[in-house]
Amino acid sequence: MIGKIKKLNFSTLFFLILFSSIVNSFVFSNFVIVNIFLSFFFISLLITNYGLNAIKNLNLIQNIKQEGPKIHSIKQNTPTMGGLFFILPFLLLLLIISNLYNSIDILLLFFCTLGFLIIGFLDDYLSIKKRKNTGLKAKEKFFLQSLISIVFIAVAYQSNYISPFISLSSDWAIKTNLLILPICFITLVGLSNAVNLTDGLDGLATGCSSIVFYGLGTEILMKEQKELIIYSLICYAMSGLCMGFLKFNKYPAKIFMGDTGSLTIGAVLGSISILTNSFFTIFIISGIFIIEALSVIIQVVFFKITKKIFHNGKKVFLMSPIHHHFELLGIKEEKIVENCWKLNILLVFLGIVLKINL
Repeated sequence: MIGKIKKLNFSTLFFLILFSSIVNSFVFSNFVIVNIFLSFFFISLLITNYGLNAIKNLNLIQNIKQEGPKIHSIKQNTPTMGGLFFILPFLLLLLIISNLYNSIDILLLFFCTLGFLIIGFLDDYLSIKKRKNTGLKAKEKFFLQSLISIVFIAVAYQSNYISPFISLSSDWAIKTNLLILPICFITLVGLSNAVNLTDGLDGLATGCSSIVFYGLGTEILMKEQKELIIYSLICYAMSGLCMGFLKFNKYPAKIFMGDTGSLTIGAVLGSISILTNSFFTIFIISGIFIIEALSVIIQVVFFKITKKIFHNGKKVFLMSPIHHHFELLGIKEEKIVENCWKLNILLVFLGIVLKINL
């Protein structure tokens, strides 16, 4: 089906996810699915539309990295910190759900999301204030991410929201004992940074995030556990929020989400997968994010090793993350993003097929 789509643009992706939501509504006999996706899509669309002018008036402008591809210089002065426009409605949703159902786990998700939002906001704000693309130092950012993650994981574990068994299917699970704690940490901090690294091309991270949230929501529904249904609806809401923002973030982007959005998106994906025991699925459907992060790790490690051996560091890629490598090969930005969306959709199909057949 994906191979028959000649051009996967914003409209095609939106109708593809909408159609899939309608199908899921019939399959799971729950029409809240399509309603919540559409509702939050329009909420994000309206807030971003009106908020864009506010960002411009506040002069919250993106500073482009000088070491990045030269073609990105045209993106200078693009408004940033747009992540606020879809994360804040998401936080409000979590507060409403937590209040209605008196759910400690949803409240935990709220505080984790808020914590990473604050880190991303600080990073973006300092970057704008310094007038260069360096906000928080890497060590400072990692320390804050680690602090929030450890508190989240500790409370979730103490409250029995984290299972020591990693579920691969309804009949097959891997017992990890206390190893589940570092696995949770790597999942949460790793996904947060992976989405952040992916956010380098117009619409790349936003589009992939919408697809991944949709896939995660579907996988959670397939578990057929009543207590987890609310998480699937939260995922569909986030998918709609990302799609609404994508309308303004697609090429050529009118606004960037900034670390305010990308760090928080990864944290939400990680924390939901921890609370719903969806480690196996999130690893598959987040393939684009993982590949982007691995490309940076490979580039840095290979450069350091070759520098130590040959006194002259060598590179595996022309530039990392890997989307910049493809840019420098002469592939157009829109085509790279389009192909990543297609691959991400295929990964979601793979995750669901494995879920059914394992």
